[in-house]
Parts: sequence; structure tokens; C-alpha cells
Amino acid sequence: MSTTTTKRPRRNQGSKWCRPSTRLAIYLRDGLACAYCGHSVEDGASLTLDHLRPYDLGGSNETTNLVTCCHRCNSARGKRPVAAFARSVAEYLDHGAAAAEIVRHVRACARRALPREQARELVASRGSVARVLAGGVS
Repeated sequence: MSTTTTKRPRRNQGSKWCRPSTRLAIYLRDGLACAYCGHSVEDGASLTLDHLRPYDLGGSNETTNLVTCCHRCNSARGKRPVAAFARSVAEYLDHGAAAAEIVRHVRACARRALPREQARELVASRGSVARVLAGGVS
């Protein structure tokens, strides 16, 4: 008897996995700042989105699995669990925030409602998320 193993197809997000207005709505929901370290657009942060459960490990692109993240934190986290990464952030920030507080903040960000309409209007009026971030949100 032969056994056939089927290879699970690789999940590929491609370059357009998130609509610009949804990306901006997540950034706005999270206060235009990294959910982990707090680095903000005003501080010069380059914002990205981070999957709480990594996409490669079966995480979805649902907004409740995404938080705003600065490029530094996103690159540093990799596929580490949120709690493990929060311990590292608490150590390198050294500003008195405990890892548990960072985890609570990250989870709270993911649960908040998205300001979708505000994001749509801003992208429509300015043409892109980058222009919205460069021009500030008012």
C-alpha cells in the first residue's frame, strides 16, 4: 500500500493584500504609533502592519489579527509570540512598561473599532496612505 502525501499549498500574500483605506484605518485605530514600542509618525516612525498570529503560521489578514508596528519592531519580532516579543521590547525600551502591559495594549488595539470612513475620506482626498501620513491627520 502506498501512501501519498499532499503538500500544503504555500500561502502567498502578494503585494496588494490590504486595501489602502484598511491599512490607514488600522494605523488610525492604533493612534499612528507602533503598538509595541509607541514610536509614532511624529517621531519619524516608518509604519507597517504586524500579524499577531504570523501569516506563515496560519494567521489571517483580518483586522483583529493586525496591529500597527514600526519597521524596527516588525523586523525584530519575526515569528516570535507576542508575549515573548513584548518581553524584549520592555527590556530595550527601559521606560518602566512591563511586558504584560505591552501585551494588554497590543490586544486592546486589535479589538478597537476601525475608523473606516475617516480612512476612506483621507485616502480619497490625498491620493495615498503615504500622502496622508506625510501631511498629517486632522
